[in-house]
Amino acid sequence: MSKIILLTGASSGIGFQIAKDLAKEGHKVYGAARHLEKMEILKRFGVRPIYLDLTNEQTIKQAVSVIIENEGRIDLLLNNAGYATFGPFEDVPLESVREQFEVNLFGLARLTQEVLPYMRAQKSGRIINISSVGGRITTLMGTWYHASKYALEAMSDGLRMESKLFGIEIVLIEPGNIKTPWSEIATNHLLAFSVGSAYEGMAEKVAQSIQSMYAGPFVSEPDFVAKKIVKIINTRRVKPRYLIGRGTKILVFLHTILPTKIFDWLMIKSLT
Repeated sequence: MSKIILLTGASSGIGFQIAKDLAKEGHKVYGAARHLEKMEILKRFGVRPIYLDLTNEQTIKQAVSVIIENEGRIDLLLNNAGYATFGPFEDVPLESVREQFEVNLFGLARLTQEVLPYMRAQKSGRIINISSVGGRITTLMGTWYHASKYALEAMSDGLRMESKLFGIEIVLIEPGNIKTPWSEIATNHLLAFSVGSAYEGMAEKVAQSIQSMYAGPFVSEPDFVAKKIVKIINTRRVKPRYLIGRGTKILVFLHTILPTKIFDWLMIKSLT
């Protein structure tokens, strides 16, 4: 059955692939992002590009308003947009921290607030939040990124309980490492923020380890992750959360059973 879908972060990475796959299946997909020119190719598959800046509330309201005016409903909101700011806790400017939280949490939350009344009125709907295995575990030099994803996990858990009465499903998807520009953005931030600091040597080692990791066997292709997410979207009965990608379940299992000091040691050892 064709769904009306609003998908953020559709201009690149797994968002681009998901938008294309869903449109090819016959769903009516509104692909939202700041860079409309990057979504031109998606028009060939039937995706409808729509401008949305998660740091600008007016564009959030306008995007939802356009979809409701055109379609009269939104069946599924896929909160996919997000990015990683890595760097030493002490050296990452709080301005950069706030920018990351605006996209990864507050903008996502505002968009969700805008969509919820329509889903309540239609007594149905599904909201899928793309979190990360980094919302369950914390790695060295990724403190602020993980903080935003941990917050998203807590928000999703609370919203899931509140929305159940109205027939709205909340799903968390927690991917592991994916071959996207994510790692490059994260390491660029890491190196830039640590220049001349007490953590510079450590940051350089962590950046090298991340780059090596993303060239190794425990990284999933975007197409693989996108297909998994599309399958979840098309599933009638969903689970509250899904771990996706190579090594994710092992990592979470180790984090659960190992003493904190041992897990910390493993994280430091693996990245330095």
